[in-house]
Amino acid sequence: MTPKTFNFPAKRTTALFLLTATAAAAAAQTTNSAVLSHLPALSADKAGGEIHGLVRTARAVSTVASTVVDYEFSLRGLKKDSDQYRLTISQVHLRSAKRFLKLCEANKGFYVKAGQFVAAQKVLPTEYSSTLSSLQDRVAPVPFNIVREVLENSLGPDFSDMFLSIDEQPIAAASIAQVHRAVLKSGYDVAIKVQYPWIEQQMNFDTRTMYFLSKTIAWLYPQYKLEWLPLAFAKSVSSELDFVQEARNSEIAAKTFRNNKMVKIPHVFWDLTTRLVLTMQFCAGHKIDDLDFLNQIGVDPEKVAKSLIQLFAEMIFVHGYIHGDPHPGNILVSPEGCNGFSLVLLDHAVYTVLDEEFRKDFCKLWEALILKDSMKTMWFGERLGSGKYSRYLPIIFTGTTIESKYAVGISIEEKEALKRELKSLLFEDLHSFMESLPPDFIAIMRADALIRSIIRKMDVSRVMRLLTYTKYAVYGGLCPKLNGEGQSRKILGTNFYFAVKAGFFSFISTLKYVRILITVLIGASNVIPWQQKLKSVRSYLYSKINCDSLGFLVHSVFLLLCIRPALF
Repeated sequence: MTPKTFNFPAKRTTALFLLTATAAAAAAQTTNSAVLSHLPALSADKAGGEIHGLVRTARAVSTVASTVVDYEFSLRGLKKDSDQYRLTISQVHLRSAKRFLKLCEANKGFYVKAGQFVAAQKVLPTEYSSTLSSLQDRVAPVPFNIVREVLENSLGPDFSDMFLSIDEQPIAAASIAQVHRAVLKSGYDVAIKVQYPWIEQQMNFDTRTMYFLSKTIAWLYPQYKLEWLPLAFAKSVSSELDFVQEARNSEIAAKTFRNNKMVKIPHVFWDLTTRLVLTMQFCAGHKIDDLDFLNQIGVDPEKVAKSLIQLFAEMIFVHGYIHGDPHPGNILVSPEGCNGFSLVLLDHAVYTVLDEEFRKDFCKLWEALILKDSMKTMWFGERLGSGKYSRYLPIIFTGTTIESKYAVGISIEEKEALKRELKSLLFEDLHSFMESLPPDFIAIMRADALIRSIIRKMDVSRVMRLLTYTKYAVYGGLCPKLNGEGQSRKILGTNFYFAVKAGFFSFISTLKYVRILITVLIGASNVIPWQQKLKSVRSYLYSKINCDSLGFLVHSVFLLLCIRPALF
């Protein structure tokens, strides 16, 4: 049979023509090779910046047009519910993801950050997320004379009088800023983060291009409304451009996690901080997933992973104050600390502050996920905004289906059922699900996904994450939220009362957690050996008795005082 001739619908033909015309117009601005050869890699000059913007736009338009053509030609005539359609669309997804990866690598700057942002949101098929997640936000450093100019404009012409020395070679360079090590007159080692002077103009140009392209895709394919992505990205990036806000977030984080002895947050030097310059304490360390370094200093990667999981469990379930970009470059391991190491948390530009009601509901949702209570999972899922897609929450957070019997293990039959369920999902389902979620939920999913990718590299069992999250979810569901500022002052005046109250909550949450732990581990008898279950319970109780013996005593006394009046 002769294949039917394929013709683009008029709507798509018009759109492709407009896309091509836009690309041609942009390219026409830069056809003079002599001009291109003399353009610097990054220019603060406005005209140069506009030319660079047009070149980047031409690449972006060309990539989107090629992708539209690929999808249209490759999928024509295929039924959406057929195996051939699923196989073909997966191949097209992968080809398209590689095109966008090349685009981001060629355009650099905000395109790299946009690619990382999209990959972390998990709103596109896995082919896109896995491909774009390989992007590294590293650029060639700019000459120090440009940095010096920013320092003079921000700190004053005599800024050098405040330092004993400033290393002109940066220790890090990314798309927005680069970091130089320096020594203050007082002898303190500091790190100076200096924003590139042209970066705000470049952001405005590139985000407008991204929004135009997303609107075009939405016009071509009304079922894919992705305009919110560039808007969310622009909001996130604009927060990163304000170093004063980043400094404030850093101080709030330091106060919030002041009782966590395993985390270190660099001190901010306010007299040397402006919107374009951030000066903070220099903290030595290596990326958290640098296993060679951990072996070199004799630290068990599992202990590091456990500290990381505990830190983010505390962020999500207890404080509702979540770091917005916890990739390995922003979490360092320092060889200094009470257990031979500590975690250094960097880049505090973006934080999500959870609504108190949302935080407590998410704690209850997590308990339901772990106890495999499908009714409560659906109820809390709908309450948190995921609607009919709440049935997929166990897949996202525990890697099991809502019908699974176990949360910390999965049988062969359930693995097959999970594969079938995932296979039946279309991109439209994923898009509708993500569109239904509130920003707080997406922030938790993003942070959790990044943490999981780190501990996976460290070869740590997912059971550790599930049980640690459960312990903090139980505590967070019982106790009121403590922020880093207002309540810290209130606590000073009622220190004893607060200690007793916190001890009581800790005691009750410990009992509840042990009950959940035993329930979960006994229930998973087919997938987890008894020895491992007993080891998990024994390790937790041993840590409580050794580390919190005084707390146990306080809890017991307070509990007796509370119960005694009811006995007489």
